[in-house]
Amino acid sequence: MKKLLLAGVAVSALLGGQATAADLARPAPIYAPPPVLVPLFTWTGCYVGGNVGGIWAKSDWNDGFFGDFGTNTASGALGGIQGGCNYQVGAWVFGIQGDYDWTNANNNTANIVFPLISDQTQLKSLGSVTGRVGYSWDRLLIYGKGGGAWLRSDFNVQVAGVNAATTSNTQSGWTVGVGGEYAFLNWLTGFVEYDYYRFNNGSSNLLVCTPVVCGGAAFNNLGVNTNVNVVKAGLNFKFGPGGF
Repeated sequence: MKKLLLAGVAVSALLGGQATAADLARPAPIYAPPPVLVPLFTWTGCYVGGNVGGIWAKSDWNDGFFGDFGTNTASGALGGIQGGCNYQVGAWVFGIQGDYDWTNANNNTANIVFPLISDQTQLKSLGSVTGRVGYSWDRLLIYGKGGGAWLRSDFNVQVAGVNAATTSNTQSGWTVGVGGEYAFLNWLTGFVEYDYYRFNNGSSNLLVCTPVVCGGAAFNNLGVNTNVNVVKAGLNFKFGPGGF
């Protein structure tokens, strides 16, 4: 009986030792941490920023008595600020934006009615308030825009390079444009866009020229229609979800 008990104990010890050895040889399970979910970028939020670019403007001068008074084409650089807010629904982005730019575009063209007289246009500033609609591919946004616009200009009639009559005028009109914007960081985006502006009938009673200088020419019923093309690029600092 004792021999049987001793044999049983020996077999149990042997089997237990083999199980322990097998447990020691089996590698411990490795638990991987759950994956980190990276949220998609959202265009929802507000922004402010700055821009630089080029401006090309064509001004058609006309007089109530003489008719066509000549065409003036001015070009130059511009730079300014912009700000607005966006709201994203799915891949669509809806927003509103205001911008204001300063420019040095100017030109001086001989008057087609009075060859000794020249018409000078100096563009001073350009502003607009527009609605925007765009479609996004994560951090890339392609958009269109449209709304109201304002152009501040100086108009001069010159004789031998000397201002004979001058005035400053703010024309109102409309604008449409297209552009692309990319989010480099959650709070920093860059854009490039093209805008077209149309301003009709700059003013009546625009310029009054004295008879001594201009021979009594009827410049007091002068109007200006202006078409403007702008290409600009800029940066925006984004506030709101994912931004500052």
